[in-house]
Amino acid sequence: MARSLVDLLTAHASNRPERVAYRHLVTGDCDGEIQELTYGRLATRARAVAAWLQERGLAGSRAMLLHPPGLEFVCAYLGCLAAGVIAVPGVPPQGRAQNHRALTRMKRLVADADAKVILGGREVITALDGMAEHLPELDGIARVATEDIPDHAAASWREPELTADSVAFLQYTSGSTSAPRGVAVTHGNLLDNERVITERMGHTPEVLAEHANELFVSWLPVYHDMGLIGPVLNTVYLGATATLFSPLHFLQRPDRWLTAVSRYRPHTSGGPNFAYELCLKHAGPDLLDRLDLSSWKVAFNGAEPVRAATLRRFADTFAPAGFRREALYPCYGLAEATLMVTGGDVATGPTLLAAAEGSPNAGEADAAAVGCGRPGPGVTVAIVHPEWHKELSDGEVGEIWVGGASVAKGYWRNALATREAFRAQLPGREGRFLRTGDLGFLRDGELFVTGRLKDLLVVDGRNHYPQDLELTAELAHPALRPGCTAAFSVDAGADGADGEQPVLVAEVAPDDAGESGKITDLVRSAVGEAHGLSVREVVLVRPGTIPKTSSGKIQRRATRAAYLDGTLAVATGPAAP
Repeated sequence: MARSLVDLLTAHASNRPERVAYRHLVTGDCDGEIQELTYGRLATRARAVAAWLQERGLAGSRAMLLHPPGLEFVCAYLGCLAAGVIAVPGVPPQGRAQNHRALTRMKRLVADADAKVILGGREVITALDGMAEHLPELDGIARVATEDIPDHAAASWREPELTADSVAFLQYTSGSTSAPRGVAVTHGNLLDNERVITERMGHTPEVLAEHANELFVSWLPVYHDMGLIGPVLNTVYLGATATLFSPLHFLQRPDRWLTAVSRYRPHTSGGPNFAYELCLKHAGPDLLDRLDLSSWKVAFNGAEPVRAATLRRFADTFAPAGFRREALYPCYGLAEATLMVTGGDVATGPTLLAAAEGSPNAGEADAAAVGCGRPGPGVTVAIVHPEWHKELSDGEVGEIWVGGASVAKGYWRNALATREAFRAQLPGREGRFLRTGDLGFLRDGELFVTGRLKDLLVVDGRNHYPQDLELTAELAHPALRPGCTAAFSVDAGADGADGEQPVLVAEVAPDDAGESGKITDLVRSAVGEAHGLSVREVVLVRPGTIPKTSSGKIQRRATRAAYLDGTLAVATGPAAP
């Protein structure tokens, strides 16, 4: 029985050394440069990295991984696991625009993880070496470009002593409501969650054979749990093949994603809701005519609120290209549970519940609650009153609590946060539970996620989910960018005695900023009519300036802080004619 992914990689390299494990579309295009990595080659490179780490006595320490999108990251990550080194995936500093933000996050993670070595791409390591005198945080930290580690180093690799409880890597949370924390994911957590993903997504031997072992196509960032635990690690868990390319290449041309799915015909591919919306924006007749999406069996949608209207429009728009509605696969997970908690039943399509009768939104397609499937085998989901710690009945909204072997060890070197989040107990239930901070309800065993506990707006004693207000605002005027609106509440009076009032901050194109008065009036009217709320202020800001997490989630608390500080990048434009 495999004790870790290292054991599985060794087995695949022995049994199928020539099978392609990963291919990387260097330019994002199927007809551009393509790099491939077989299982035999992957094992050699992982062992070479592992031996380099072992020879320097780094077993048990932390290694920051700073690689651009590509195959070197996979070799480095598996090399850390093969050395008994704790991997810490990070975002490499790239380009002037993102350099400061990436450097700031990198320094924070290096310090928090107490990293002893930085593994990266050649260009990243060269850049860091050049900045070393201005980065005292890097003093005493070894740095190496993993492509410069020779193959022959693999000969000195020694199999590490790993147990299920050994920490494999630190997954730093995206921080939608708080500062990022390092989730300590063990080798046992990884194996269990790969088992859950395999079962929930129907990745059976028969399915792999039908798809010629083509399992995933993914542009998702590999330093984030969805892109790493799913496409990268489920592939090596099963000995299958994945096609990877850069998130930037997807954002530049969303059609590249669908083209790659059409070309390589994988069983599974997906992303957050906004990715499906981007594809819809670029879905012209020429694209539809050249796509064949009939082999796509699991189109997973997670990491942010799943919109019923997005699902419907995507299925309708791409049906002529062979896409099946049944492939739509809303799911729910989080880094603290390694990744997957719930997922749908393959080939049955998503569950949509109509808006509650009498709701101001009744009748709107987007008001439907979208089911995120059922817990994986061995995973327990309970809906609990967040204050009373009492399990709630079917249909009642409460905090989502999760139990099982996929739940991570805790937060790295943060005993207080670990105790608060990972050590919850529920009367009548065995074991400890993870408090997710997410709100939802169960219906006939299926989970429906409704929002974040800390993001909830309470106005005049009524609860309002920010994503509902954000969606209403975005539908009020086409100038508002989908997925780029933040709703939060502030004190209505100087002393807070008048309660809370909602504020909406929305990104708008500069060309439309001249109509700000008209846009804000429409947003106020729409929110008032749909939710019975009086909006304190609508602020239109420049594109790309609302804070988001690494996975694309709106950082509402950070946006609120910028609003209160007066530091929002308010959009300005020509006067309306």
